[in-house]
Amino acid sequence: GRLRRLRKICGLSCRQVGAAIHASESKIRHLEQGETEFKVEDVAALLTLYGITSKIERAETFDLAAQANMRGWMHFYSDVLTDNIRIGLELEQVAGLVRCYEPQFIPYLLQTADYARSIMRIGNRDIPPAHMDRWINLLGHCQRILNRPQPTRLWMIIDEAALYRGGRARPRMMRKQLEHLIAITDLPHITIQVMPADTGVAAGGGIKILRLPERDLTQVACLEQLTSTIYLVERGDVDHYRQVMDRLSVHAETPGATRHILYRILKGD
Repeated sequence: GRLRRLRKICGLSCRQVGAAIHASESKIRHLEQGETEFKVEDVAALLTLYGITSKIERAETFDLAAQANMRGWMHFYSDVLTDNIRIGLELEQVAGLVRCYEPQFIPYLLQTADYARSIMRIGNRDIPPAHMDRWINLLGHCQRILNRPQPTRLWMIIDEAALYRGGRARPRMMRKQLEHLIAITDLPHITIQVMPADTGVAAGGGIKILRLPERDLTQVACLEQLTSTIYLVERGDVDHYRQVMDRLSVHAETPGATRHILYRILKGD
């Protein structure tokens, strides 16, 4: 985020920067998106190009690069995580607010273990039990952000159809999942809205917006595709999807109606 901000202050494109330090345009983009390791010589060359001569600022940036290269606890789940998914999970771990619209399934941060297993089987019926166990364990680790002393705030909009999906095949599993949602609606840091099936309002796919504490990267919009996630960091792009989320929130039922809706679904009304 810092490297991208400095480049834009200088009015340079990724192609111009790459040519100046004898690197490819794609390498500069990968560096700015945190998708590749930061080498000291690359960071030094970029800082020099951007006119950063302050020893303090250069040292601070080198320290950020070193931290970015460090492997966190998710490294131990590299057998079940792609780099694309890992980036999103790591961003969530440091986000102060997670806003999400989910049209297909209950968001994974709100899933029970049995529900998560059921969803995984939809995508791959031949998934090895050991692989599934690893993913469920990872899921539990990710959900810890909701129970720490200063928990992450969630604002989730769930399509009503997602609250029924899977219920006929495994009614007991779905009942437990709905009961879990009802229980967590009491938590002050979790807001859940239901998008009625008859509104005709949708966004075409899952959207997630993360509010981060870093001054160089304050918000990220995540667009969930079938096999991957696209991460948008440009302010104009993020603002566009934030406005989409605002419109979805207006059309969804109020948070105060969520418990009533969940109870109604539980009763089969």
